[in-house]
Amino acid sequence: MTEVAGHAPTAANGVIVRAAGAGAAGNVLEWFDFAVYGYMAPMIAPLFFPSTDPLSAILAVYGAFAAGYLARPIGAMIFGHLGDHFGRKPMLVASVLMMGLSTVSIALLPTFQTVGPIAGALLVVLRILQGLSVGGEYTGSTVFVAEHAPPARRGFFCAWITGGAIGGFLLGSLAVALLSTMFDEATIKAGLWRLPFLCGLLIVIAALVLRRSVSDAPGPSHGEPVQHPVPHAFRHSWREILKVGAIALGASAVPFYILFVYAATFLQERLHVSTTMAMDINTIALCILFVVPFLSGALSDRIRARRPVLITGFALMVLLCVPLWALMHTAEPIRVVAAQAGFALIVGITAGVAPVIMTEIASTRTRVTVLSIGYNVTLALFGGTAPIVAAYLIARTADDYMPAYYILATSAVSLVVAVFFLRVPGPKPAPG
Repeated sequence: MTEVAGHAPTAANGVIVRAAGAGAAGNVLEWFDFAVYGYMAPMIAPLFFPSTDPLSAILAVYGAFAAGYLARPIGAMIFGHLGDHFGRKPMLVASVLMMGLSTVSIALLPTFQTVGPIAGALLVVLRILQGLSVGGEYTGSTVFVAEHAPPARRGFFCAWITGGAIGGFLLGSLAVALLSTMFDEATIKAGLWRLPFLCGLLIVIAALVLRRSVSDAPGPSHGEPVQHPVPHAFRHSWREILKVGAIALGASAVPFYILFVYAATFLQERLHVSTTMAMDINTIALCILFVVPFLSGALSDRIRARRPVLITGFALMVLLCVPLWALMHTAEPIRVVAAQAGFALIVGITAGVAPVIMTEIASTRTRVTVLSIGYNVTLALFGGTAPIVAAYLIARTADDYMPAYYILATSAVSLVVAVFFLRVPGPKPAPG
């Protein structure tokens, strides 16, 4: 465990806010793209992977999406090396440029009708490039913000990273909803599907402006930069990598992807809730989830302790995930909203304080590498696969509660690690 190095205690508030905004902006783009691609998949599937079987086309589009997730651990090592060896700011500029160019390039892709199978291959390549860039974005921006923020307010400012991700998801959902409301499916397939991806260019520009306006995070305070951060991290910080993975498992991976990505499909297919109702409920839950992390991070600053907040969130999920799932299973709109609101509150508690905890348990010299590997390997193995695992478990057992049991099991693992193996230095009180 090390105290996060930084000159933030003497930095102006405006610089701190710009640093937090710069860190959050890339995550807005990442999750904007996630939402747009996910919701547009049924419409763009036949444009790149035409098939007599519509399901095969959709699976091919989601396969391209999965390829991006599999690329994340590789991106974590690449950008972890860049961040720890060359500096946080160059890494963040490179990651948002790669992510932005990939997103905008999707909007410019020719379809199967124009160039044949090459269209699908190009889509897969661009999704892989996005996955590589995302491998350093969340964790790199978390470190960047943590090393600029005053220790007494680090929890609040690191929560901007989570807020940026949820905000981007909401913006992407809104963009697709507006497009679907204003135009019919045939018109969208004719070319308007490109518009939401092009909108990503605006986020890229904003992110670059913010990131170029803030000086790089202070260099490591314990000697020269590590020449080879990845092997150094595996040799000397493997315990921290595992701890970061355990935190991400219960704070970001399984609960989020089941409750806010898969749940809408579950409500429609298993409980026969209308598509409109399911999406409205999901939007309400995401709005709650957008707010709570800021409160959670600020609370960890206020009480000068991170770990109790994290443990509380994991414990609440273990205790309440099955009862809340049962409430949702009634399929009564008010009860479903209440259940999803409860889930959003709990996930928000852990997701709000997780970023700052991950930075404070990692060694300064390999901090970006440790966070990037631990977080992204977990997201690739457990986050991206969570909806598929949930659907598979239900199909195998005919038990609609299996997703809740999966959340319970993974949250229990995170809780055990947080209680028995995690030691986090509390924030120092503000001067004066």
